[in-house]
Amino acid sequence: MHLRRKLFLAALMTVLLLAARVAVAAPADEKEKVLRRLDAVAAKFSSTSAEVQIDSVETDPVPDTDVVKGTVYYERKGKSFKMAAHFTTENGKSVPKVYVYSDGSFRLYEKLINQVTTFSKLSQYESWFMLGFGASGKDLEEKWEITYKGTEKLDGVTTAILEMVPKDPAIRKNLPKVKVWMDLDRGVSLKQVYDEGPGQYRVSVYFNIKVNQPLPKDAFTLDTNSQTQVVNR
Repeated sequence: MHLRRKLFLAALMTVLLLAARVAVAAPADEKEKVLRRLDAVAAKFSSTSAEVQIDSVETDPVPDTDVVKGTVYYERKGKSFKMAAHFTTENGKSVPKVYVYSDGSFRLYEKLINQVTTFSKLSQYESWFMLGFGASGKDLEEKWEITYKGTEKLDGVTTAILEMVPKDPAIRKNLPKVKVWMDLDRGVSLKQVYDEGPGQYRVSVYFNIKVNQPLPKDAFTLDTNSQTQVVNR
């Protein structure tokens, strides 16, 4: 009986060790599959448009939530990447704003005060702007430490969840972590949660996503006039 017990325990330990190895290997294997699928989809990506709702949440010191809604556009041609966000409402009120990123420059047009603010030298943030829209698995691996977190259905679509930490310390200081829910068939994210430090996070949810369809001619332009004030930062 004593020998049988030893053999049983040895067999049990072997099974447990094998199970542990599978448990460790599986997420890494799945992450590799996800990233390689993104490589394949990115090779065919040219553009995306989508409606978006962004909830900026503060839990400390005073709980508060700001909600903006609008439309986003993404375009990629070779190594050239453009992104624009046309926001129409903020907390239910009409507050038209347009954000455009291209060629390392980020511009904000605030229609109510007729002002354009230009932020230069932001090329290191490009991986942030293109997150989940046109980025290949290799693009993501270059800029982010990635952990596969399983799958979840959103609006009937099975998404792969990736948790990502910026490799650049300067970005990580303001953006410690991002979680994205990727539709691998289209190479787009349906949801993003940005950890912005203690007591703050931001949730972006995308609807009516259109991939590789013509974008509006004014998607990346600002409707300025001779009275528009320009500020450089």
